[in-house]
Amino acid sequence: MEKQVLDFRNPKLVVDSSNLEEGEIKWRSPSNIAIIKYWGKFGIQYPQNPSVSFTLENAYTETSFSYSTKKNIEKNIELDFYFNGEVNVPFGEKVIKYFEKLVPVFPFLRQLKMTIRSSNSFPHSAGIASSASAMSALALCLCSFEDRVFGTLSDIDEFRRKASYLSRLGSGSACRSIYEHAAIWGESGEVDGATNDYAIPFSESLHPVFKTFHDDILIISKGEKSVSSTIGHGMMDGNIYANSRYQQARQRFHDVLIALRQGDLESFGRIAEGEALTLHALMMTSYPPYILMKPNTLVVIRKIQEYRKRTNQPLYFSLDAGPNLHLLYPDEIVGDVQNFIESELKQYCEDGQWIKDKVGGGPLEV
Repeated sequence: MEKQVLDFRNPKLVVDSSNLEEGEIKWRSPSNIAIIKYWGKFGIQYPQNPSVSFTLENAYTETSFSYSTKKNIEKNIELDFYFNGEVNVPFGEKVIKYFEKLVPVFPFLRQLKMTIRSSNSFPHSAGIASSASAMSALALCLCSFEDRVFGTLSDIDEFRRKASYLSRLGSGSACRSIYEHAAIWGESGEVDGATNDYAIPFSESLHPVFKTFHDDILIISKGEKSVSSTIGHGMMDGNIYANSRYQQARQRFHDVLIALRQGDLESFGRIAEGEALTLHALMMTSYPPYILMKPNTLVVIRKIQEYRKRTNQPLYFSLDAGPNLHLLYPDEIVGDVQNFIESELKQYCEDGQWIKDKVGGGPLEV
């Protein structure tokens, strides 16, 4: 029997233009770092394998959504988009396309004159999942608008599910940014309620050591990636290792959930690093092959491995789809690790930039 597709379409979400006052909604939504990666998708933004991620605290997008009713009702989406205080037409066009897809869910999008102002606390398109924080912040604004005007999302769990679902339609990994500490996305027999449609929280199952985990991000390069994640995902369709990879990811997903529940740092770190390198190996075995790591990425990886061997401290690394390294470690060694970053690793970062980050409490309406 074919699975029923989740459907959030609601033709009743039409505003009374004569009564709607202009207003503003603002959300700050974090990026996230996948421990088990998803690389390859099918259908409408569905993942080929389940993933689990940490929600970050200091790497975030802040988005304001200002709205008023149109003077002349038209069919077209009408919005102005500003990124870091400046008009950004390419981003605006992407948002318009995204909103067009959401019209069956939010018919009111055609009734509004919208202004969106967005900014990041980190370099855009450098592999810190900027689309995850940006699209989740936007989805949260839309859900807040629905609840403000129609009063239909007062249940916090339903609010988050819908926000996660809408985030996924904009950027797959964005659906995981909705929840504090950790989230799971993708169908799996491992966790009740896990689905391809939206992410679910994993915080309650997380061992306390991971709720205060650090993720310091070394900005090896601020430059825009040579191959976007969208294109990279698409190239998995022709990758001869794809099916083996999806099987591997499901096994690692099973294994890392045990480590996350038990507080097993060594198993967690081994899997996290394996996933990071596998992700980039998949890029190098795509057609045409490509490399997003930089020379200094490899230098720093070697130094992290040497540090761990020398000190026996549980310092591990991860990579997103870019050159920048995420240093993962428990709070109890924060002083030692950040001294190590300052004395030995900072020199390999562009302009010496790195971000002190950690597992965070999820999005915040501001």
